[in-house]
Amino acid sequence: MAGISIKPVAAPIPLAQAYRDFCRALKESGFEGEVGDTYAERTVLSTDNSIYQRLSQAVAYPRHAADVQCIARLVAQPEHRCIVVTPRGGGTGTNGQSLTDGIVVDLSRHMNRILEIDVAARRVRVEAGVVKDQLNAALKPHGLFFAPELSTSNRATIGGMISTDASGQGSCTYGKTRDHVLGLSCVYLGGERHDSRAVTDAQAQRLSQGDAPVARGYRVARTIEAEQGALIESRFPKLNRCLTGYDLAHLREPDGRFNLNSLLCGSEGSLGFLVEATLNVLPIPRHTTLVNVRYASFMEALRDAQALMALRPLSIETVDSRVLSLAMKDIVWERVSGYFPSDAQTQTLGINLVEFAGDDEQDLARRVEAFVRHIEADRSVTRLGHTLAVGTQAVETVYAMRKRAVGLLGNVPGEARPQPFVEDTAVPPENLADYIAEFRELLDGHGLQYGMFGHVDAGVLHVRPLLDMKDERQAALVRPITQEVARLTQKYGGLLWGEHGKGLRSEFSPAFFGELYPALQAIKAAFDPHNQLNPGKIATPLQSESALLRVDEVALRAHADRQIDERVWQSYGTAMHCNGNGACYTFDPDDAMCPSWKATRQRVHSPKGRASLIREWLRLQGAAGIDVLEAEQRAPSFLASLPERWRNSRRRGHEADFSHEVYDAMAGCLACKSCAGQCPVKVNVPEFRSRFLALYHARYLRPLKDYLVGSLEYTIPFLATMPAVYNTIMSAGFVQRWLARRAGMVDSPLLSRFAWRKHLQTWGVRNASQRSLQARTPQERARSVVFVQDAFTRYFESPVAASFIELAARLGFTVYLAPFLPNGKPLHVQGFLRAFDRAARNNAAQLRELARSGIPMVGLDPAMTLVYRQEYRKVPGLEMPDVLLPQEWLLEVMPQAPLAAESSRFRLLAHCTEKTNVPSSSSDWGRVFERAGLQLATEATGCCGMSGTYGHETRNVATSRAIFELSWGAVVDRCAPEELLATGYSCRSQVDRLRARRLRHPVEVLVAAMRAAQPRPA
Repeated sequence: MAGISIKPVAAPIPLAQAYRDFCRALKESGFEGEVGDTYAERTVLSTDNSIYQRLSQAVAYPRHAADVQCIARLVAQPEHRCIVVTPRGGGTGTNGQSLTDGIVVDLSRHMNRILEIDVAARRVRVEAGVVKDQLNAALKPHGLFFAPELSTSNRATIGGMISTDASGQGSCTYGKTRDHVLGLSCVYLGGERHDSRAVTDAQAQRLSQGDAPVARGYRVARTIEAEQGALIESRFPKLNRCLTGYDLAHLREPDGRFNLNSLLCGSEGSLGFLVEATLNVLPIPRHTTLVNVRYASFMEALRDAQALMALRPLSIETVDSRVLSLAMKDIVWERVSGYFPSDAQTQTLGINLVEFAGDDEQDLARRVEAFVRHIEADRSVTRLGHTLAVGTQAVETVYAMRKRAVGLLGNVPGEARPQPFVEDTAVPPENLADYIAEFRELLDGHGLQYGMFGHVDAGVLHVRPLLDMKDERQAALVRPITQEVARLTQKYGGLLWGEHGKGLRSEFSPAFFGELYPALQAIKAAFDPHNQLNPGKIATPLQSESALLRVDEVALRAHADRQIDERVWQSYGTAMHCNGNGACYTFDPDDAMCPSWKATRQRVHSPKGRASLIREWLRLQGAAGIDVLEAEQRAPSFLASLPERWRNSRRRGHEADFSHEVYDAMAGCLACKSCAGQCPVKVNVPEFRSRFLALYHARYLRPLKDYLVGSLEYTIPFLATMPAVYNTIMSAGFVQRWLARRAGMVDSPLLSRFAWRKHLQTWGVRNASQRSLQARTPQERARSVVFVQDAFTRYFESPVAASFIELAARLGFTVYLAPFLPNGKPLHVQGFLRAFDRAARNNAAQLRELARSGIPMVGLDPAMTLVYRQEYRKVPGLEMPDVLLPQEWLLEVMPQAPLAAESSRFRLLAHCTEKTNVPSSSSDWGRVFERAGLQLATEATGCCGMSGTYGHETRNVATSRAIFELSWGAVVDRCAPEELLATGYSCRSQVDRLRARRLRHPVEVLVAAMRAAQPRPA
């Protein structure tokens, strides 16, 4: 049968000449940042957390404010008047605020420094790209925090928060972002930089002089306030959320000063570029308690909010049954399940999270006690019960589940997914229940399901209707539903956009602002007369022919999605369903999620970025007439395709093929699978990465290192028969230099020179076979275990594997050694999928035979062991028995018998794949140690940067080191009384490589303690 391979595909939309000229002029103007015009960068930044997709012409990454001024000066020149630019922060907007068909100005990559923390004045000064949680992490040692809370706080930038006047949980107590802005430093068209803050009328008068954008802005704003004050007072709703975008109602401070920042907060980059902000910060409450109230009905939860607010809590958050049910399947549930006990009689269909906080612990306890007495005595609604989360850590644990609500909703089964287009409406809290009842009737009338969560104390509820946007009939519902919801919000005295900004829903501004809308147009014209700054949003310049963008005339992401063959869509589902929530963009260096993104700050090297690229690549392959599913099945043979692959590779630098850009993004992935475990939508990059690599290398030659890595498990058993020879050769300088230059590998590990056979004899280890296991009596099987070897701990870290064997034997178990067969993980990582399929089937067949005995099978290295329960079970028709992690087995067999040890306290550095894909794994180790009378705490760490052989590949060395230094480096360097332990072979290898320090595996600690108690073999 003839083979089929992918085709080269060029970017379908090249840069327009005007933008080429602008980018060239920008580079020549002294701009020190980067200008990205690759199709990959443009594709990745063409989406945010909304339903829209707009392909930009280029991306500019300014390094500092002077670079932003370069852009602003150049854009204002007459020859570049057709150029439009849009600032972008974290890209978490749900309304397409930062999407453009012009130039994206990404302020998050470089401009992310905290410039000043004034503890005494409770004031900070930050660049626009600083992430909210990054700021709060820096403030925490000083007992301070930046108050506006968001569910996206670990990736949302301060600039983005100001640009949308963001708010969320606790806003009734702490207010919106605008309420904490003391000063803004912005760059305006023409390059003028101005620091704005509240000023006296005399100062405002002086600032109004001249014809620069700032002067025009002051003049227009002061005129509007003077002439239309009464109209502003009557038109703006008296809501906690007010109106985002050119907030005319707060031009005057309570002390009478004039504040232009009222216009800039919420302006979404349509007036200028925010480069720095000065913010007020608040003391962190010393004590906090969360009362988790459960209901049999979500409407009961909503109707109860008013009664709960009467006792003046800090905030009230609500979650419906759909979010709860999805949370129960998520990594987060391991930590919060105890706060939401299940009731066999009555199902929980809604919850309210009611927070109380204060500095006086006794006063807080009294308030919580009074609240609990109230809800126990009040019979206005039916409550199923409540629990208390006491203390900051407990409260943050519960809120982590609530924060994941947006992402979790994207993980509902089926093609109809919750869509954010009417999802942040706000009405007076007393109207919320009636408003939502009518909202639900509207959606029920269309036969739609939906998920709900939000801030009931502020009257804001996030409602996401489930639509399959690939279905044009369902996509067409966006307009009528939006129009109806806009009408409903006005009916109940509310707003269509309560906290997430206007963006592409700005078309409804004239209806809400009425006679005041021309005032907004005048403000826009003062700052941006030619409509070059994020055009089509908030307002268009007065006397301009430009129109506001409409919700159904901007390209939807679904327009591109529906061009992908449905069979391909279903097959690549983990990439297809990425909803753009951006959880993978987390700033936290001690979070395992996507280390390649954290180290590079390049969004193409994130799960969201890689999912975007693979979707577009699949679309383009389909447009070129390639059925990728058939290409996977009918890939050309290695030898037959060799000449063509050689020719294609020779042409690589001379042909336009988007595949190369996708390859570069996929090759930068560590295949750690943290995305598969932590992404709320379960985007599994390693899975579609391996498929892409298989297809890509059916057309282009592989590097030599792929074959070295892929064949590792096959060659190592042979090489291990002569470890001294192998180690001598691999240690030679000329060999290392050749490997680095020619094979793309560095720091190759050396084989263990451990008396393996003698150790097996000492502990009575037997070779496992179906016959030998079946021959044992039921009683003997109950005291037996099968050790499933992996290449890394068996051949490169033999003492660790030996420790597990000794530990099991000392516990009174007969250890059977499963014959070594290649696990196949290195093959899968490098995209040798046919070879992986063969390895998986051979290994699974052997393990199935051994499993028939009923004797448990245990693997030691988590990355290798989890392949059995993940990748193996996705091989069509393959049945795979359970292979346990060591702590899972030890929890079943470890007696409660305290042991003496040199130290009784340890800290665990868990493997990324293990802790993100088996959430209980670290706590399981803690329980095992507790039985031995030892203390084991888990250290919060990100990725070590090794991840199998990733850190050994020449092209990855710098990134691998950078990843290590982000989190692990500081932890390893810190002098602590507890000994550090690591469960992953690659983690221990990385620490040894970069710090010349060996970390022990937990089993080594346990067996050492048992040796002290039981010196001789059992």
